[in-house]
Amino acid sequence: MGVMTAMPRTGEEWTVDDLDRLPDDGLQYELLDGLLLVTPAPVLMHQRAIGNLHLALRRACPPGLEVFLSPVDWRPDLRTSLQPDLLVVRAEDVAVKNITVPLVLAVEVLSPSTRRKDLVLKRSKYEDSGVQSYWLVDPAEPSVLALDLSDGRYVDAGEARGSERLVLQRPFEIDLVPAELVAPPARSGS
Repeated sequence: MGVMTAMPRTGEEWTVDDLDRLPDDGLQYELLDGLLLVTPAPVLMHQRAIGNLHLALRRACPPGLEVFLSPVDWRPDLRTSLQPDLLVVRAEDVAVKNITVPLVLAVEVLSPSTRRKDLVLKRSKYEDSGVQSYWLVDPAEPSVLALDLSDGRYVDAGEARGSERLVLQRPFEIDLVPAELVAPPARSGS
């Protein structure tokens, strides 16, 4: 993956209306408090982790909640539009185009170009906006760090590396093994 770029703007900050006028050119455009963030397309290991985690979340997701893959815009205010790699929302909060209420779960899969954005900037915005759970998946290690909101701040809910098993209760019960998230699909013998 290439380098994430922050695009300054002369005069006024970016808004979600400005974002809606940008071209569909294969880049990921996000807003964070009025700052435009541009990220190139992800690498295959990143996509494999997202795909495998999406399947695990879908299997474990209880009725009343729904799992989505990026790109889905989460717009908590007029100056922010983020696209978590995976997100879980209440079924009644699913709109036609964007999600505007706090997420039940936001998942970011780290890459060299998004690491700082995911670890610091997005974490802070998710926390301040009431996103109940935030997971950081590192396909390079592989590892999963799960954070849950408690009294307005994220606290560690669990962490696992490699072949360690991580059993989480929030936002619903799920059992994960980080190494399995980056493993290629098993091939059946002939």
